[in-house]
Amino acid sequence: MAPEQTYATGRRKTAIARVWITPGSGKLAVNKMALDEYFGNIFFEPKVAKPFAVTETIDQYDVQATVKGGGKSAQVDALVHGIARALQELDPEMRLPLKRAGLLTRDQRAKERKKYGQRGARARFQFSKR
Repeated sequence: MAPEQTYATGRRKTAIARVWITPGSGKLAVNKMALDEYFGNIFFEPKVAKPFAVTETIDQYDVQATVKGGGKSAQVDALVHGIARALQELDPEMRLPLKRAGLLTRDQRAKERKKYGQRGARARFQFSKR
């Protein structure tokens, strides 16, 4: 591994992104594939670029990431969280702008479990009086 490589983990719902950042030219690879190749045509590019835009480090770092679990949208959010945490690890000066943009906060919202005797987490079975 390169000496300037920084590692961080990002999470969202059940998706986990392991992110390695190295100084480079702005290449992003997810699961050994190009970003647009892995995520397809969902609108994610501005979202993934946000940590770099906030810290004014666009095209200064290469990102190598492995993501698993969750859906594509949650994986994008986990990737963004991981990139932000890695940038903060790399340079503690970047913490304040990343924190102000809300990129260091893990979004803990997840699906509530289904309860027994009910149709769903909150939904009940239909009640019939007669």
